[in-house]
Amino acid sequence: MYIKRKLNVDLTTFKSLCFGKTYRAKNSHRYSVTVGIGGNTGDVKRRFEHLFNYFKKDKRVEILETSLILKNPPFGFTDQDDFFNSIIVFKTSMQPIFFLNYLMRLEKKFARQKSFANAPRTLDLDIIFFDNRVINKPKLQIPHIEWFKRDSVLIPLMDIYK
Repeated sequence: MYIKRKLNVDLTTFKSLCFGKTYRAKNSHRYSVTVGIGGNTGDVKRRFEHLFNYFKKDKRVEILETSLILKNPPFGFTDQDDFFNSIIVFKTSMQPIFFLNYLMRLEKKFARQKSFANAPRTLDLDIIFFDNRVINKPKLQIPHIEWFKRDSVLIPLMDIYK
């Protein structure tokens, strides 16, 4: 069940039992990682719930916080369905590149197919922040490029850091 709140004509938030919550830290993973999740094909909110449950069972990560789910219009390639986006804050002991590979494997597990930039997708997982690190490699840029220009990141972040 979701609690729905319309922010304006284009933006709607959804709160559920899993999204829009803070969790108590139980272990001593070293790094704090902020991950953006998104998707716009199929039953995205249900996929987010499955992803949440997958993370809860995985001892390599610990969920600290989840934002509300935001429904927002696409950007770039706009001839597609609206996106659902959320933020999950984790603790992990994985190094940044290893964590990126972990997320890419999860995208495949959840049937992500990459066709072109800003294309419709079942699941998109992006590292927004990794501790206070700045990384500029061809495969990984942290903080995420232009995160500060996207409602799909800013509104969920504001929900967490209110």
